[in-house]
Amino acid sequence: MYVEQLMSGSVKICRPDDSLAAAAKIMWDHDCGCVPVVNDDVRLVGMVTDRDVCMAAYLGGTSLASVAVSSAMSKVVHSCRPDDAVGAAESVMRANQIRRLPVVDAEEHVLGILSLNDIAQEFASERKTGGQAVGAVEIAETLAAICQPHEHSTLAAA
Repeated sequence: MYVEQLMSGSVKICRPDDSLAAAAKIMWDHDCGCVPVVNDDVRLVGMVTDRDVCMAAYLGGTSLASVAVSSAMSKVVHSCRPDDAVGAAESVMRANQIRRLPVVDAEEHVLGILSLNDIAQEFASERKTGGQAVGAVEIAETLAAICQPHEHSTLAAA
């Protein structure tokens, strides 16, 4: 099974100079936990998650409207291509402890998002029909790897 068969294709994006309030509104309005961040050429340059927004609010102690997405986004972004095998995408998720992968073309334009949720829903659907393209063991291993605790640097709260 390939990423393009499972990915969510309707993706909302934001820019590095947008406010975190604008990114949070996108997440709220579209029921998503992350927003790809693109540059003026509409190429992927980062990801901002609901957790990034919350931590920026907590640590910054200021209005989200006054904080740029660039200050909270992940600048190292792991992605996949639509023609990658789902198993390869899961390997990237496991290795990097991430739940969502932007799907990009050769020029790094965002085509969609593949989430652990997409993979789990496919498994549930296949289970009803007797298919076996997505395995329960792989999903469990991916979830277990993603959920490993991170070591945090000590940051003083504002």
